[in-house]
This record gives sequence, structure tokens and C-alpha cells, in this order.
Amino acid sequence: MKRTSTGKIPKPACIVVAGPTASGKTGFAVQMAMALSGEIVNADAMQVYRGMDVGTAKPDEGEKRGIPHHLLDVVDPDEPFNAAIYRRLALPVVEELSSRSIPCLVVGGTGLYIRSLLGGLMEAPPSDPHLRTQLHTEWDTFGPPKLHQRLTDLDPVYARQVHPNDRVRIIRALEIIALTGRSPAMLMSQHRFRDRSLRSLKLCLDMDRKTVYDRINQRSELMVERGLVQETRALLDQGYSPDFKPMKAIGYRHMVRYLMGDWSLDEAVEKLKRDTRRYAKRQMTWLRKEADMIWIAPDRMRLAIEKVRAFLNETT
Repeated sequence: MKRTSTGKIPKPACIVVAGPTASGKTGFAVQMAMALSGEIVNADAMQVYRGMDVGTAKPDEGEKRGIPHHLLDVVDPDEPFNAAIYRRLALPVVEELSSRSIPCLVVGGTGLYIRSLLGGLMEAPPSDPHLRTQLHTEWDTFGPPKLHQRLTDLDPVYARQVHPNDRVRIIRALEIIALTGRSPAMLMSQHRFRDRSLRSLKLCLDMDRKTVYDRINQRSELMVERGLVQETRALLDQGYSPDFKPMKAIGYRHMVRYLMGDWSLDEAVEKLKRDTRRYAKRQMTWLRKEADMIWIAPDRMRLAIEKVRAFLNETT
């Protein structure tokens, strides 16, 4: 490993390949890894789950093209997984690859996972089961608008960052406020993801919104053709409840509603397309606000590789 001009060993390095869902991150990253003899670390919150392949667009062996992929198929759908667990698993992989001078590409669209890996996580109290049950009951009784408004009254800054129907984040935010007396926005501003134990170069695929939306529509139909309904049915048959967090993810919750007879398949697919487009829009908004992000067109691979090589050759 190269040392800096002062004789110190530099921090482990990673290259982030980000972008909205369906923008082609996997193919782009695999092509780059092949050119650099690198390896890929997953940063997609759904691809960590075993048995959830079609609905998460998890790369198969053909798409991997021989490139080692880390943190795919880590847990079962009924096991807990979050940003803290992700960082605990991902950081040693990045450090180990860097120690062997193997380029490490962190690939995915889950912003919190990327932020936690690069900058650590703010301290927050553990979940309180009684309080969380109470908040879930209120959510089911009064509906999302009521709790989102409560969060807006208590922490308007954070509430603006959370979708009004995001049950997990709204309830967790209200829980933190109740347990600490401090708002999530305040805790974030104090932390600022400043635990910089890695050097990073952040690339984001630059694709216009219409193209992303068209790709989402096409991919949604392709997922059904490739067996999303059958995959969802198999998960239910294995005893994974529709109430489990992964089963509420885009794609799976839509197929559950179809299998339960609530929607026709056409209705489920159209709602899948709509909700995925909305998710992509939120991703793009987050990515535009992210500091130090280098935006690059998917067809500018040579330029991307030049930037990565220059970054990896830095010794100061």
C-alpha cells in the first residue's frame, strides 16, 4: 500500500457508484470493476435479503460477469437489518480490499447506507417496544397524516425530508423525540456524518428523469415476466408475513395485494410503476443535495475510469 508524502498509510479508499433505481448502476459498476480489476460492495437495502431476487433487481451470475460481489444475500427476510448493521459489515470489507490494493466499488441507491459507511451514524436510543407498539397503533387508528403532522409540529426540518407515508421513519423519529427530548434534525446537525474513516470518490449516473421513468416502466413489466408474482408467493408460503419490513418494499407489497385479491395484476403493475417512479424522484432529490458528488453520463465510462484511477493514485 502506498504511503503519503509524510510516511503515513492513507485511509482505506472506496468508489461510490450511485444513481436512482433503474439507472443502470449494476451494469456500469461491473464494467468499471472489470476495467480496474476491482470488486463490488452492495449498498442496496433490499439486495441483502435472501430469496428476494427478482423484485430487488439483484444481479445474477451472468450480470456479475465474474466480479466478486459482497453483501448480497446476507439475511433472511425475517431478520433485522439496518444502516448500523450494514456499516458494521461493509466497513471491514472495504478495509480488507483496500489493504490488498483492490479497487472497491460501493454500488447502490440506498442513501442512508452510503452515508453511514462514509460518515458513521448519529447516536440514537434503542427502540422502546412499548412506545413503538403504541405509535404503530396510533398509525393504524388515525392514519399517516396525523402522525406526520405531529412530526411536523415537533421537528419541521426532518418532517420535510420524510415522505408522509413513510411509516418506519416517522415512527422512529417520534420515538427518538419522546425518548431523548431532541429532534432527529438536531441530532443529525450535531453529527453531520463526520466519522470519516474512509477516503471516497462519489460518482452518480446522470440520466434525465424521463429516461429513468421509461426504464422503470420497462423494468417493472420485466420483473413480472421474470417471476415476481411467483417469488412473492414463495416468500408467503415460507411463512414470511406481509407485515415484515422487506415484504412491504416496492414490488413485493404490490404483488401481495394482487395475491390477496385486492387488485388485478394490471392494477398491481401500474401501481408498482407509479410508486417506483416516486421513489426514484426522491432518490434524485437526495442525490442532488449530496456534497462532492460527481455526475457522469452512463456512456462516459472512459472518463469515469480516468477519474477513479486518478483518485486511487492520490497519496496525500
